[in-house]
Amino acid sequence: VSKEMQELQKQWHSMVLSFHSNSNVVAFMNSRLGQYLDDHPFVALSLLMFIAVSAIPIAFFLIFVVTTAVMACISVIVMEGVVIAIGGIALLCVLCGLGALSLGVSGVLTICYVVLSTLLNYWYASRDQIRKQEVNGSLPQKRPSGLDLSASNGKRE
Repeated sequence: VSKEMQELQKQWHSMVLSFHSNSNVVAFMNSRLGQYLDDHPFVALSLLMFIAVSAIPIAFFLIFVVTTAVMACISVIVMEGVVIAIGGIALLCVLCGLGALSLGVSGVLTICYVVLSTLLNYWYASRDQIRKQEVNGSLPQKRPSGLDLSASNGKRE
C-alpha cells in the first residue's frame, strides 16, 4: 500500500507543479488578489465554493434575461421590466443563500482539514517513534532522579 501511496503522491506532485508553472496561474499569483488569497486560504476556499455553486443560478438568470429581451422585441416592454426586477430579486436572494452556504461548507472543510492533518501527523509521528524503538531495541529504562536512601541502606519501611 505504501508503494501505491508514494506513486499517487508523485503523480499529485507532478500535477501541482504543472499547474503552478502555467503562465496564467503565475501571473494571477503575482497579482495583489492572488497574494491576498494565498495568504488567506479560508477566503479563497469560500470564494471558490461561491463561484462553483452560483454558476447554475447565474446561467438560468442570463437565459431568463435573453428570453425576456426577445419578448421585449415583440413589444412587451412593461412586462420585461417587471419580470427582470422579480428575477433580479430572486437571484439576489439565491446568491445570498449560496454565499452563506459556501461559507458554512468552507468552514466545515477547513475544520475537517485541520482535524485530519493533526490526526495524521500524530499517527505518523507515533509510527516513526515505534520504528525507532524497534531499531534501537526496547525503551531505555529511566533512572530515578532522586536518591532512594532506604533502598541503598537495605532498610524497608
